[in-house]
Amino acid sequence: MSAAIRRRTLPGFGLTMGLTLTWLSIIVLIPLAGLVLKTFELSLDQFWGIITSRRTLNALKTSFGLAFLAAIVNLIAGMVIVWALTRYRFPGRRIFDAIVDIPFALPTAVAGVALTSLFAQKGWLGAPLAELGIKVAFTPIGIFVAMVFIGIPFVVRTVQPVLQDIDKEIEEVATCLGASRWQTIWRVILPSLFPAMLTGFALAFARAVGEYGSVIFIAGNLPNISEIAPLLIVIRLSEFRYADATAIAVVMLLASFLVIFAINRIQRWSQSRVVQS
Repeated sequence: MSAAIRRRTLPGFGLTMGLTLTWLSIIVLIPLAGLVLKTFELSLDQFWGIITSRRTLNALKTSFGLAFLAAIVNLIAGMVIVWALTRYRFPGRRIFDAIVDIPFALPTAVAGVALTSLFAQKGWLGAPLAELGIKVAFTPIGIFVAMVFIGIPFVVRTVQPVLQDIDKEIEEVATCLGASRWQTIWRVILPSLFPAMLTGFALAFARAVGEYGSVIFIAGNLPNISEIAPLLIVIRLSEFRYADATAIAVVMLLASFLVIFAINRIQRWSQSRVVQS
């Protein structure tokens, strides 16, 4: 009887699971497997020599380090934006809510050109910053700015629906029980938002690590200074050094997977704690 109920509750499970595995294999697993298999054309010494070269290490450090910093900034700024859009009503709120999605729809090349012209030494923002001795365009700071620009929607759109679903009566109850506004935020609201915050952080980080179009215009692309790992991969491909390019790509893939896996584990742990509480 229970087996029949389960079959009625989940109709077509075998078919949908088969289609899911087939689709994921064609779109995700097979290309990734091909990427890994391509590196077997290199010996272990060759592979190690490529990924530990000064240029490769600097490119990976630039991509992952700045992506991590950009994700942290996006998380903080995104939480402020989400709070303002969700908890307050003000003129133009819908317009500001729509503006958040612009980095989603804007072509990355257009974003790169716009940021470069804005932060160039004669740009609207670049000129006053240059007078202060701060150069943004064609430096690692420019890469950081581009990563922040393209990553902010991931945090906002991930956290916003969760905050909207939190009943305001919970905040009122906490206030009636004597909690201050900051205590309500730290002990009531943030624990409920923490899994969504981690998800937004992971998405912003992953997008920033793999970003190419908007970054190369403002980066300057100087080896060992402002060269990102995706650009180095493209350079190796243009030199027909396919195995070298795949070696760098595999390192990026493994590093990104480990970071996202760790974040997902923390997310599951936080969700279990929320359920238990």
